[in-house]
Amino acid sequence: FFSLPEGPVEDPTPAPQFRKVDIVLGCSYVGEGGLPGVFGGSYSKHPTTLVLRGISIRDDGSLGDVTDYEVPQENHDSSPPIIFEASAQSVSIPHTEALLHVDCNGEELSCELSQYSSQWDGEGPCSASWFVATLRLSGGISIALVLRGPCFGSQEEDEHDAILHPKLRIPMSKEGTLLTTVEFQSSSSNTSLRTHLGGSITLDCRFALAPSSPLSSLEWRRQHRGSGQSLFQYRVGSTGPTMRPKVHVDVAQLLGSGDASLSLQAVTVDDEGMYICLVHTAQHQVQHNIQLLVAEPPRVRVIPAVVSFKRDVTITLSCNIAGYYPLDVSVSWTQKTPEDEAEIRLSNAHFSSHRQSQDGTYSITSYLSISSVTAQAPATYTCHVSHVALEEPISVSAHLKAPEHTRLEGQMGFFIATAIFIIALFIVLRRRKAGRRLSTEPLPCYG
Repeated sequence: FFSLPEGPVEDPTPAPQFRKVDIVLGCSYVGEGGLPGVFGGSYSKHPTTLVLRGISIRDDGSLGDVTDYEVPQENHDSSPPIIFEASAQSVSIPHTEALLHVDCNGEELSCELSQYSSQWDGEGPCSASWFVATLRLSGGISIALVLRGPCFGSQEEDEHDAILHPKLRIPMSKEGTLLTTVEFQSSSSNTSLRTHLGGSITLDCRFALAPSSPLSSLEWRRQHRGSGQSLFQYRVGSTGPTMRPKVHVDVAQLLGSGDASLSLQAVTVDDEGMYICLVHTAQHQVQHNIQLLVAEPPRVRVIPAVVSFKRDVTITLSCNIAGYYPLDVSVSWTQKTPEDEAEIRLSNAHFSSHRQSQDGTYSITSYLSISSVTAQAPATYTCHVSHVALEEPISVSAHLKAPEHTRLEGQMGFFIATAIFIIALFIVLRRRKAGRRLSTEPLPCYG
């Protein structure tokens, strides 16, 4: 018998701790036409700071030295900097840990902000300014944030009292920053993917919306070599989605958690291209581009694998490389004998033309001719194949054996010489014996 402890049982695994921090990102503001100041109606970039305020981050004990962002003191001799403060109270921001530790992880961040037109501009009691921030990490993560900016009052005196940013001509806070809220975010964990033939792959696309910006529709498109096609379409309130074969989007997850990821089955060469995830609200559209590449590794075989050296004969080795995609492949030959410390690269190989199979993969054959004049035996001849679908080159070897007939002739020569020696010795001994017999016989007498 045993007794259970009284009271609640504590979970031995403590719950993860979270802490609200400010994520500060160095960005560029992109202006094109109609903007006053340095932009002057032409396309240009200006250094900008994006501050994501109060982002909840998992604290594993390494956030002790993280402090809240403080707006730098304004230099009266220069115009105020462009600083966007973005509050994300109603929309969660994805991949925040990657954004916070981007410098420590050695990744590169591309961050651009620009003004985003909305059909709501100018409607209602005030006119809101909208911006879009596009974040891309070198590891493949991409994030798009739609920011709602300050609201202009409709009355002339309100506009007169507002302190406008000298470059963007929109209201600033007392600290000289541009206060915005995140109304819509969309993200993808990959900007480029590679897969094998016949496999399955999922293209990641997720989003989150503020209650004031409900989802309107979702579409997946594919573009390749100048042509495009719609793969999946769903409009809120419709009877159901329309989709092409082999593709699938879970509508329940789409509406429940904002997971708009596309699953692609039985990938072929024809599925390569740029996949575009388009998320629509009534007033905005955000897209993510994901490049899908197909890469199939080659199968390599050298014929013959073992060959015996023959005099006055040219031997041809064939390296068959088959079933690879894309087209580019690198093939080289090397030779190594027992006396060589390293492989010797050969340059006398020639190739067949590329052949394409029905599944879109390619094949090619490399030929290496070995002349008895220059060949050494024994030796190993290796065909090296490099391809984008291989983590490391494939090396397949053929072995040139020392000429067996030469050894056989040597053995026959030895046997023949031995036989001749024995025969000669037998004849000599026989003659000697015959001579001794004649010398011991008595001479005949004659009367």
